[in-house]
Amino acid sequence: MLPVLAGCVSSGGGGSLDPAAAWHPPVAPGTTGAVDLDGRPFQLHVPVGYDPARKAPLVVLLHGYGSSGVQQERYFNLTPESDRRGFLYATPNGTTDRDGMRFWNATEACCDAYRSGVDDVTYLERLLDAVVAAYSVDTARVYLVGHSNGGFMAYRMACERSMRITAIVSLAGAVGDARSLCTPQRPVSVLQIHGTADTTIKFGGGTRDGHRYPSVDTTLATWRRINSCSAEADTSAPRLDLEPRLPGAETGVTTYSVGCDDATRVELWDIRGGGHIPRLNAVFAPAVTDFLYASTPRS
Repeated sequence: MLPVLAGCVSSGGGGSLDPAAAWHPPVAPGTTGAVDLDGRPFQLHVPVGYDPARKAPLVVLLHGYGSSGVQQERYFNLTPESDRRGFLYATPNGTTDRDGMRFWNATEACCDAYRSGVDDVTYLERLLDAVVAAYSVDTARVYLVGHSNGGFMAYRMACERSMRITAIVSLAGAVGDARSLCTPQRPVSVLQIHGTADTTIKFGGGTRDGHRYPSVDTTLATWRRINSCSAEADTSAPRLDLEPRLPGAETGVTTYSVGCDDATRVELWDIRGGGHIPRLNAVFAPAVTDFLYASTPRS
């Protein structure tokens, strides 16, 4: 079972998003509020400098198995970046299984253990539609960031709804194991972050509930093929210090950008000695946001 992050309390607000709400957005700039969508509310943070006359990027955070959007935000701490960089920021919740654990139905390996068949692809697409209806969103700059089960779900959205997604970031997730399941209509930039000592979603791949998930190398190779990138790796970027419990700058940066269609790229941050839930320091959120913002906007 994937570890559960420590709990935290969400901030207030509320309302429903529908096309009419475009004239009366339910969450004010500089605040975070709960927004209902089909009985599955999500938190939305509107950056402090939000101006409806200017289109803002949208970031959606997908939590890990057993966690929640609010808990995941406490871990990743992207809200300050939302205010600093000006993106709308949604933190939805998966549904709850028989064990009381929230999950995303991303792949056979992770994490709809009881085969509920919940359609999270449609739910997340409706979330995008709802935010676009109520706010001035730059639909050419829509990003997904996920951890573990949320990382698997980010990959599934990139595979099945590539026309809506500019780039994804996955910490300790993986693409679906079956090549036939990932047939995006266009390239998507991908950043995989993974601890080499992760024993839950292993760097070298493995199985969960009898279903395989691919290795980090296979996940990267899949997206290099999809994006038509060459296998030429650029390791010239400075190493990152993301995990304070490990000595020095423990995280290597490998970028594949040569030949990639639509100026996309595929990137790996390998946390040497890192586990499934690295502690993450203050470098993490700005670095992830830098990757997203460097991804070429789509028309």
